[in-house]
Amino acid sequence: MFELRATALTILASSDVQTKVSQLLKLFDEYQQQRVALDASRRINSQDLILPGRPVKPELVLPKLVPKRRMDTPEGRAGLLHSLAHIEFNAMNLALDAIWRFPDMPKEYYEDWLKVAKEEAYHFSLVNDHLHSLGFTYGDFPAHNSLWEMVERTTDSVIARMALVPRTMEARGLDAVPSIRDRFKQIKEARAVEILEIILNDEIGHVLIGNRWFNFLCSKDNLSPIVAYRELAGKYRAPVLKGPFNIEARKQAGFTSEELSLLGA
Repeated sequence: MFELRATALTILASSDVQTKVSQLLKLFDEYQQQRVALDASRRINSQDLILPGRPVKPELVLPKLVPKRRMDTPEGRAGLLHSLAHIEFNAMNLALDAIWRFPDMPKEYYEDWLKVAKEEAYHFSLVNDHLHSLGFTYGDFPAHNSLWEMVERTTDSVIARMALVPRTMEARGLDAVPSIRDRFKQIKEARAVEILEIILNDEIGHVLIGNRWFNFLCSKDNLSPIVAYRELAGKYRAPVLKGPFNIEARKQAGFTSEELSLLGA
């Protein structure tokens, strides 16, 4: 019988995009059918693996070197969709990383992140399929790696990971997606709008999962979430959050009134 966390690591190391997606969806289905075991206490060695596995393209560049995405050209619109595909690809990888890397968490933690990984794979496929319909594919444009860089910074601490990846980096998607959706609404590209609505709805749930486990870990160690977050953000060099913020989505994702007030909301 396969073991969930070790299999998640194997999938994370896969460099072929479609193989990664198909194996992940199979893992999710097999786990639901109780054909995959879970060993939460196992310490897994990944030192011989290159993580995450990724294709040769896209070329990874500094954020400031990613070309501007104009909406008045097919290439510009495809470039914007490509940036979303890259975010979803990285989000799929970060969910797999959260499963294998951190032992001794409750069973529900691993199940939550398996669900996130499956939904991110679905999002990636939605965006990439739409890119194909426009004559492009994932890898056709350069991309930056800011999201994964924060994953790498937090490899030593599950509470830092929960604080600074879903609750910080991914939560920025809750703020950004509505404006991107509205740009596609303006040019009446209905399929892109539909995909972005799916992503926004699911991402609220993903950030909620991050909040759930961050607060669980704070409670376990008798920490103030406000104080703990501030200290972790400083220690791991988290980006300073800047508005505008999607307050309603952040409320749905489990941020407290006190946390939102610190954003100036």
